[in-house]
Amino acid sequence: MKTIKSNQIILTFCLFFVFNISVFAQLSSSQIDSLVNDAIEKFQVAGTAVAIVKDGKIIHEKGYGVISKKTNVKVNEHTNFAIASNSKAYTTAALALLVEDGKIEWTDKVIDHIPEFKMYNAYVTENFNIQDLLTHRSGLGLGVGDLMFFPDGSDFNIDDLLSAFQYFKPVSAFRTQFDYDNLLYIVAGELIARVSGMTWEEFITTRIFQPLQMDNSYASLSLIKDTSNLAVPHNTSSGDFVVLPNFKEMINGSAGGIYSNVNDVSQWMLAHLNQGKYGDSLQNQLFSVESQHEMWKIHTTTDVSRNSRYNSHFSGYGLGWDLEDKKGNMIVSHTGGLPGMLSITVLIPDLNVGIVVLTNTDPGGAGVFLAVSRTIVDSYLGLDDFQWTDKFYNYFKSKESEGDQITKDVWETVAANKNVKINEADYIGVYKDNWFGKMEVFKKGNQLWIKSYRSPKLNGPLQFYKANTFTIKWEYQDMNADAFAMFSLDEHGKAQSIKMKGISPNIDFSFDFHDLDLQRIKED
Repeated sequence: MKTIKSNQIILTFCLFFVFNISVFAQLSSSQIDSLVNDAIEKFQVAGTAVAIVKDGKIIHEKGYGVISKKTNVKVNEHTNFAIASNSKAYTTAALALLVEDGKIEWTDKVIDHIPEFKMYNAYVTENFNIQDLLTHRSGLGLGVGDLMFFPDGSDFNIDDLLSAFQYFKPVSAFRTQFDYDNLLYIVAGELIARVSGMTWEEFITTRIFQPLQMDNSYASLSLIKDTSNLAVPHNTSSGDFVVLPNFKEMINGSAGGIYSNVNDVSQWMLAHLNQGKYGDSLQNQLFSVESQHEMWKIHTTTDVSRNSRYNSHFSGYGLGWDLEDKKGNMIVSHTGGLPGMLSITVLIPDLNVGIVVLTNTDPGGAGVFLAVSRTIVDSYLGLDDFQWTDKFYNYFKSKESEGDQITKDVWETVAANKNVKINEADYIGVYKDNWFGKMEVFKKGNQLWIKSYRSPKLNGPLQFYKANTFTIKWEYQDMNADAFAMFSLDEHGKAQSIKMKGISPNIDFSFDFHDLDLQRIKED
């Protein structure tokens, strides 16, 4: 659901490497095989699938590696992966269809369709329109509120979500700054349901999947009855492959709920490259040219990566798509990430090319999809072989090493201070955040412990770090999400509130612990 931090990573990374070697031509299928196999070995990824469409045809589609390290079943072009935030473009296409149906306008106010929607001030609430749901310009911070469904298994519903925005604190003025979010896309999914009379999942299935004959794609995990060709998520943070459970259902799938495969995504890419037309002779129209222009128009600007390699001039976000130029060609793309599932879709409309890379391992999947897609794109742009796999590998390893050292130092400090005496009774109690609900500090055996009432996977031991700060090693370890808990005390030394933040600088932005404001509530 999240777009993993790849956009930021790419912008930062590309500034470091600007060389010019020899130009290489469009890659053959055997060269792509070699590229992908090298990448999945170096980045330690269980399975990957890649497809390329060009001039209206699928010219490469293939699976690499395995669905699961437990079964060693091979990935093929029909293997389904969670495409996560690549789902956002399907949500914006669904809204485009409702615009074409005459049921909404892009500039409709959200409160006209969802009256209980409430933002952090009256002006923003009254002026927030449908496109504001889709363009990451709300004024709220990166990944705000994602803790409502990250990790999975919480009990938050749409009513909780709609009432949460009033409690979030803006970090910028409305419509002035790009800060990626997921929650507002879930609101968009709810708006689709209210306007169409169908759930988001039903709408995506009947209005997009079925016309494009994406017959093996699913708008939610619960719709997959035969899981024999479903990729299994993995994590390799420990050095070995650990099989993870599939990410459970969210309120709706509009931010990142789709499961698909490279064969079906190819049909989606072809429809976009054909300006909404599809069918053997392009006799059918999924969405209009006008709708595509709206989706592929920059609505929120982002920083341009200025380097001589791509000679880029603009960068921004459309409706569910990242937009930029490289060597005079428009690049339309999006990434996606859930625990153990990382992916990218890239379109080059000027060259009639589309690329999709799906992976089932975290964190290495990001390196694979970036290296593979970037190398293929460069081949079509007529650029040199930049050795992206090695460069991304070195970059990610350096970043990982820096983060590991920071967390290692924290846990060494915890171990060194394990005999520090604290009055545990001063910290025990129930604390409440306005949007996230209650968290409780209590004794579990001889250990101080903390747990969330509404997100049960967020529970774990509190260990003294220094001053009034403790560490939390969550029982949930599918992703690196361990956190600091920083207590504020009254004049008697009794804890009154908790602020939190991730320990590792590499923590995923969806663990937005820093947005919590937990205040002690009176005991009964």
